[in-house]
Amino acid sequence: SVPRCYLNKQLATVRVLKGEPAELSCTVSRDNVTGTWFKDGLKLTSMDGVVFEKKGLVHKLIINKAEDIHAGKYRFEGGDVKTEASIFVEDPPQVDKVLLKNLTSVPTVAKAGEAVKLQIPFRGRGPIRAAWLKDRMELGDDTRIRVDKTDTCTTLSISSCSRRDCGDYKVRLKNDSGVLEINLKLVVIDKPQAPAGPIKIVESSANNITIQWKPPKDDGGKAVQRYLIERQQVGRNDWESLGETPRSCSTFTTSKVEEDVSYYFRVRAVNAEGVSDALESGEVKAAGKASPGAPDPPEIISASRDTITISWKAPCKTGTSQIMGYMVQKRKKGTVTWLPVTKVPVKDKKLKVSSLKKGVQYEFRVAAVNAAGTGQPSDPSEAAFAQDPTKSPGQVQDLKVSSSDSTSVTLTWNKPEVQDGNDVKGYEVEMRPWNSSSWTKCFTLPAESTCCRLQGLQAGQKLLLRVTALGSRGHGEPLEIQAGAGAAAPGVSPRFLIDDTVKSFLVIKAGNPIQVKIPFEGSPETVVTWLKDGLPLPSRAAVSTKDGSAQLLLRAAEITDSGTYSIELGDGLGKRETFSFQLQITDVPQPPGAIQLEENVPNTVTVTWDPSASEQWEKNLYYTVLKRESQKGLWHVLGDLIYNNKFTFTRVVPGRDYYFRVVAKNDLGASEPSETVQPWRIWKKKAEFRVQAQKYRGVNQNQPPRFLVPLKCHVVVTGSECHMSCAVGGHPPPKIKWYKDSRDLSRDPNYFCTNDFGVCSLVVLGVTKQDEGEYMVEASNEMGRAFSKAFLAIKGNC
Repeated sequence: SVPRCYLNKQLATVRVLKGEPAELSCTVSRDNVTGTWFKDGLKLTSMDGVVFEKKGLVHKLIINKAEDIHAGKYRFEGGDVKTEASIFVEDPPQVDKVLLKNLTSVPTVAKAGEAVKLQIPFRGRGPIRAAWLKDRMELGDDTRIRVDKTDTCTTLSISSCSRRDCGDYKVRLKNDSGVLEINLKLVVIDKPQAPAGPIKIVESSANNITIQWKPPKDDGGKAVQRYLIERQQVGRNDWESLGETPRSCSTFTTSKVEEDVSYYFRVRAVNAEGVSDALESGEVKAAGKASPGAPDPPEIISASRDTITISWKAPCKTGTSQIMGYMVQKRKKGTVTWLPVTKVPVKDKKLKVSSLKKGVQYEFRVAAVNAAGTGQPSDPSEAAFAQDPTKSPGQVQDLKVSSSDSTSVTLTWNKPEVQDGNDVKGYEVEMRPWNSSSWTKCFTLPAESTCCRLQGLQAGQKLLLRVTALGSRGHGEPLEIQAGAGAAAPGVSPRFLIDDTVKSFLVIKAGNPIQVKIPFEGSPETVVTWLKDGLPLPSRAAVSTKDGSAQLLLRAAEITDSGTYSIELGDGLGKRETFSFQLQITDVPQPPGAIQLEENVPNTVTVTWDPSASEQWEKNLYYTVLKRESQKGLWHVLGDLIYNNKFTFTRVVPGRDYYFRVVAKNDLGASEPSETVQPWRIWKKKAEFRVQAQKYRGVNQNQPPRFLVPLKCHVVVTGSECHMSCAVGGHPPPKIKWYKDSRDLSRDPNYFCTNDFGVCSLVVLGVTKQDEGEYMVEASNEMGRAFSKAFLAIKGNC
């Protein structure tokens, strides 16, 4: 007996990019086996771009350059063995590599007001959906921005760009083979904003005036080169140029002043793109030689619904004569006009301002008066509301000395419990020696600072320290602590103790808690600071530091919590260590939008829907389409792994009701469904009524049939429809017959044939593997016959 042949190695399914080589191979147990290859059930004898190879026991099918026509199910048979595998030809969206490198490595730079056009040509199997995103939100058409797309290109056009258009953009190209994301950067340059104000009067005397300002908040994308300073005398219309300063200097002194004359000043910033708008000062008076100087800004003592009590201190420069009193002025916050509170100087350094409007915010300033006249007014006070007092914030919590050495003491504390919405605006730190009753202010800190270091102390000195919370409507009760400078303890520089438990990339499902612990060491006590994307953490986040470990906790993760988190260790001496990690929040998708139904081809329905909102951040999102044929029937899957927003159902039975449902899916699960409410029905066609036209007896125009447009080969996906068409001429009008593999299709209900004035179409409804083969159309009349053939290849739906 002849020994049987066995498979030592079976065929394996292959996924290959379009244009790349592909290979199927199997190994048999006998060398004398002559194998035969089949594709989709048909025996292969020859095929463009395909080579059959046999080396010993190994049989190979080699495709030099994979195309759509090569996709399908292949079978090898030889002797007693049989093995099958599929080749899937993938054609995801692609962009030219050189163009892609240029787009992603170099930012696009434009000047404000210019039109910007970002164009990205692409290739890949259609349809390809293109979306432009900025700050994770998809861009749509508006008065300035337009997004265009063709079959081979997508374009973002901005008609008149501005600084707000700066930022990171993302282009997302998606088809049924995959997703391509391209990150771009747009930089818009412009003239700078006006310098930040207000203009402060550093010094004003009979001889000179010194003003000060802050750099502009936005330099226009180009560094500020210099500042231009101008002056206008009160009562005149013309501005006089005083000079300019380099970008590193934000003060200017002019000696071109006249005694007791008032001026306005303005400052402009200059960069390579132009000159900014001007920042203008209020009225500034050059004081006389004997006039007093400006006092410090007044302090708010108390407030009620129609009164505010203020106090102030005498100026350091009193002039050549004794101060006789003070002139007090007020203004509503946000206005520029100062109104007198009193007509005559106030002798006391405290005043209760009455007849104020309830709920309005006021600012105050004072000017000293002596025999020479009224001096320079003070800077404005802090703004205060005319309203009844509310509860102040409570005491700070857990005030303690975290460390000390021979010349310094470091304090730390926690925020107080805020009462009645009186938010903490900052903290005031004071100290006094053990044997003194006078408190000295050391620091005024912003609300986010809960530690400070007092330096320059004497070794062994005993002190009392206190911290007061400053609220928007009053100050809290101070909390005291005893401290002293002692011998310096050996310190350990702060550093992280990173091990395998600390991850640099975390993926958390939305709604689950986020808990991250970062171990570290350092002494004296290390100051820990948390940031998200370079900014303070959201108010929902809770952080704690205990036993050499810093912890971040969010009770329920949200999509907006995704980003880069950084933790910074500081020792108060300038040494800092930073560790960063990525946090990605994901969730089951949001449901798709509304569903629309259309009958584009007879006896079919095309289902389209608005994309799920989750497409903006979910890269692996796809859709499933289901249908049922009654309101209480079971749902059946029509299509899965759909990466666009369209699906065509071909096996529609006229006269039957259909309901459709679309579900968005990702790796975590499925969304709530979006469903049609009204049933879809294709009405049965009524009998056609035709009018027989009278024959025209004229010139003999008889011609044999001829194909004006022949049939073309097609490659389609299983389950979709195939539309084959051609154009035929001839007289009398030829009769049309369709054949598949020499079989007449005239009476086959699975095929829909039309002939509209010589344009002949064949629609294959719900393509299956059995529909693959050679199709022929025959045109005949009394003058003769003509034929046209084409091949239909079927690709499996993966």
